[in-house]
Amino acid sequence: MKLSFTPEQEAFRQEAAAWLKDQMEGPFADIKGEATLSGKLDRRREWEKALGQAGWSAIGWPKKYGGRGATLAEQVIFSEEYVRAGAPGRVGHIGVELAGPTMLHFGSDTQKERFLKPILMGEEFWAQGYSEPSAGSDLSNVRTKASLEDGPNGRQWVIEGQKTWTSYAHIADWIFVLARTEPGTVGPKGLSFLLVPMDQDAITVRPIRQMSGEADFNETFFDGARTDEENIVGAPGEGWKVAMGLLAFERGVGALAQQMSFQIEFDSLLDAANRNGAMEDPVLRLRIAEAYAGLKVMRYRSLRTLSDDDNSSMQNAALSYKLFWASWHRKFGELAMDVLGAEAELAPGADYKFEPLTHMFLQSRADTIYGGTNQIQRNIVAERGLRLPREPRG
Repeated sequence: MKLSFTPEQEAFRQEAAAWLKDQMEGPFADIKGEATLSGKLDRRREWEKALGQAGWSAIGWPKKYGGRGATLAEQVIFSEEYVRAGAPGRVGHIGVELAGPTMLHFGSDTQKERFLKPILMGEEFWAQGYSEPSAGSDLSNVRTKASLEDGPNGRQWVIEGQKTWTSYAHIADWIFVLARTEPGTVGPKGLSFLLVPMDQDAITVRPIRQMSGEADFNETFFDGARTDEENIVGAPGEGWKVAMGLLAFERGVGALAQQMSFQIEFDSLLDAANRNGAMEDPVLRLRIAEAYAGLKVMRYRSLRTLSDDDNSSMQNAALSYKLFWASWHRKFGELAMDVLGAEAELAPGADYKFEPLTHMFLQSRADTIYGGTNQIQRNIVAERGLRLPREPRG
């Protein structure tokens, strides 16, 4: 197990760090640290274009499609330096990290030609249409339906249904939708993976207000929404395979590198504890030490998911990573509230905006739920990692 990077990889780190520092201290200093989707959206779109033009938007993509053909280790390094530099949250994340890699692996040449460059260059943005009111962790229970119909512009998929927790839907140009295209099927059978344009009257987007005061997620309703027949990734009925492939991408580099943002949060908590005297409390001091130990363990667990030879492939250890970081971060959010005390319970203005650590606590409550609950993660570890028999299904 390697716990360090090669000299060549560290040289890559220096190159990435230097470019990011120049941007965050220069032309994009005004959006440094901007994380919420609603913050300075126009400038964030400009940032996505700057990343694309400089070749840093999707470094893991093949060079043929505008990427750098970067190894997994290089992608992790760039993600770490991205957070360290205080670069803003990616409004192009769904396209760059999910839709794009899915089309690279499963899509047709026509789809790659049509969609990949606009994603890479920050010209088109994507949303994810997976979860439904009755299909969260049990994603195979999808009820949104789609059928092929003749129309004035040729055959099109006509979509009826609802998706929820659709991140970025309020700013997206396109959405990929997991829909049931074979009537009478249940579970993972009969599903298809469709690419759907958002700019049509048959799609309604309603924001979901979170307890943090933000509305980063949405409910999305399809009332006869249409997309061309060729806008299907894979064959009809093979949507589950494509959807599971996409989730494998979601468990990749972004999850490995996010501990850098946790380190920044920890440093902020440490400053607060030293400032307000909480560090003098022996119980809080012990909890802070435990959080620090967990953060370091997380770092080595991240590196452990890289291969033993060239740091270019994932290991089974990655299956437990989401369970680990979600539980740690939720507990860390509770620690932050205890360290801050009454200060943490006050919003300084009428616009319902909390200080960063309080905001982190509110957001962290969902960590053990979204992306697969802790219970689901334990099943994944048991069944896929340890090869234990599946629990009996009712």
